[in-house]
Amino acid sequence: MAGIEHVIEEGAATVKRRRRLIVSILLGVVAIHVLGGLIAGAVVVARYIFPPPATFVVKKDIRLPAKQREHKMNMAAFDALAPKPSFTDKLQSARPAPFSLSDLPKLPLDQMMPLDPSAIVSDQIASLAGASGVGGGGSGLGGLGGTGSGFSFMGVKSSGKRILLLFDVSTSVANKAAASGMPLSRIKEETLALIDSLPSSSRFGIIQFTQNYKAFRDELVPATDDNREAVRNWVASEWVESGTMAASGSVRSNPRGLVGVLELAAQMQPDVVFLISDASFQWRPGGQIDNIPWRDLDTAVKTLSTPEQKAPLNFIGFEMKPADKREIGLISRKSGGKLREIKK
Repeated sequence: MAGIEHVIEEGAATVKRRRRLIVSILLGVVAIHVLGGLIAGAVVVARYIFPPPATFVVKKDIRLPAKQREHKMNMAAFDALAPKPSFTDKLQSARPAPFSLSDLPKLPLDQMMPLDPSAIVSDQIASLAGASGVGGGGSGLGGLGGTGSGFSFMGVKSSGKRILLLFDVSTSVANKAAASGMPLSRIKEETLALIDSLPSSSRFGIIQFTQNYKAFRDELVPATDDNREAVRNWVASEWVESGTMAASGSVRSNPRGLVGVLELAAQMQPDVVFLISDASFQWRPGGQIDNIPWRDLDTAVKTLSTPEQKAPLNFIGFEMKPADKREIGLISRKSGGKLREIKK
């Protein structure tokens, strides 16, 4: 009997120890949670009591002035400061005459004065500000409507003053564009029509790419008459419609494909971008051609926008695959742009 009582007492003691152990564990867990809650509350309160200092970042926006036009204005203002010539001498004779001549009558000297350049420039500026200089609405797929802030390119309406046009001229895009009734030659005409309709306060740029790429300029240029003439000459000699773009003096090697093109585009600081392609993009960062991951492409598109200025990406596609259309449409809409598919 003594042995049985001893065993029973040991069993009861074991149960008590286990209960004490369980109670200790529960109390410890509760204490840890309470301590964690206090620390978290202190951190949250500290954020309101001690807010982080404000930081201000100023980004330099490089804008080249139209120096030639400014020089003409300065020269006109300088010429206007010069005194106008006057005619005060009287007709005189070198020998006496039997009679005296009367003074010459007053002549309309205003008609004999040289033209005042400042008045000419003022008249030109007034004409530009009048009804004839506002700009006309375009017809067809391109053209400018209104005063220049809103326009339409290949059926996609947008607005902006820093316009960048990106053209995928690979063989697949060239074939699909021709099959849809919108060959690259017609796209070229639409591009020139858009540039001709832009107001002089706008800036524009053009980049063509396959894997490599070529750009009209490395920065957006003002829509002046000289730059319009320059881009016409560039299009006449450099526009690619064959689907190939071998590396040369004007063509840059680009293993990163469209991602590399968008990196250059971000440096130009556009406020609206048009991308013409079939939504099938490849690169060869490791030397082997592969499809560009949509996540990397989305990241590259986001670099076009800044906290101060959002740059929507408008996408115009030819015969896109459903999956590619869905992905590029999502990227375009997130940037604030639109998507249009051109079919047969």
